[in-house]
Amino acid sequence: MSAVREQTAPHPPPSTPRPRRATGPGRRGPSKDGGHGIWPYVLIAPAVLGTLYLLVYPLGRAVVISLQDFGLRQLILGDAKFVGLENYGTLLGDSRFWEVVRRTFLFMAVNVVLIMVLSTLVALMIERLGRFGRTAVLSSLVLTWAMPVIAATTVFQWLFHSEFGIINEVLTDLGFTSFDRYAWFAHGPAAFAILVALIVWQSVPFAAITLYSALTTVPAELYESARLDGASGLRIFRSITFPVVRPIFLLVISLEVIWTFKAFVQIWVMTNGGPGDATTILPVYAVQTALSSQRYDLGSAASMVTVVLMSGVLAFYFRQMFRQEDELA
Repeated sequence: MSAVREQTAPHPPPSTPRPRRATGPGRRGPSKDGGHGIWPYVLIAPAVLGTLYLLVYPLGRAVVISLQDFGLRQLILGDAKFVGLENYGTLLGDSRFWEVVRRTFLFMAVNVVLIMVLSTLVALMIERLGRFGRTAVLSSLVLTWAMPVIAATTVFQWLFHSEFGIINEVLTDLGFTSFDRYAWFAHGPAAFAILVALIVWQSVPFAAITLYSALTTVPAELYESARLDGASGLRIFRSITFPVVRPIFLLVISLEVIWTFKAFVQIWVMTNGGPGDATTILPVYAVQTALSSQRYDLGSAASMVTVVLMSGVLAFYFRQMFRQEDELA
């Protein structure tokens, strides 16, 4: 009986082997990097090469020139000799350079504060407007933002022209006769103030639109709860609005620091850094040094110091920002 049972006992069905994926010239198996191969690197190669050529190479070339004795002769013949940090020592020992550094930070601080205050107010105003008013204001901001820098600078030059400027005419008609044929660009504080107004006017549209976009992410329920609790507008902004939009607010500040720190075109077209050195900041100082006495080495050194100072300001700013985020977390 046992033998019969053994013979008639059912056998388990044989396991069916899984079909192997075809690997041939038409279809490759998965590679070690997830099956993508080198194609992602091939696709981003043009962008990487363009960035290296347009950004990294000029920066590296400026660093090399700042370490050389590089004047007009060396520019033509190409026999520049390395002098180490001699150019930086000459630059840092110049009292005019430190005066320009002080003016640069003052220019940056005034512009950034005005830009952020005005942009925040404009963004809050847009949020409270109706559909038609919001569209009109946003369209105006976009058109202002799209105006070329040279065109905007030329407009401001004509506005404050001593003979044909509308500003002098309006002030004279209002009874301020001292502004008749007043030469704005011949006075240092006046020229400085006009440049600040120009930079702020060009920067507010971008900052205001960005902040308005951040304001749209604040839940309306928070505002309603705060109003029911009797919170004032300032308290609502401080306790609800600003904490929500704070990351975007800090990002805009960092962008505006970079924008104002490297402002060159407006100053060069409008005043060339004058009168005297009243509107000379570090980028203008670097170009003046390179072009006036053909000292391209000192100009490159000034540019490198500008990059280091701007990087230091941003590093300090980001450190404070991350520290505050850690405290809130």
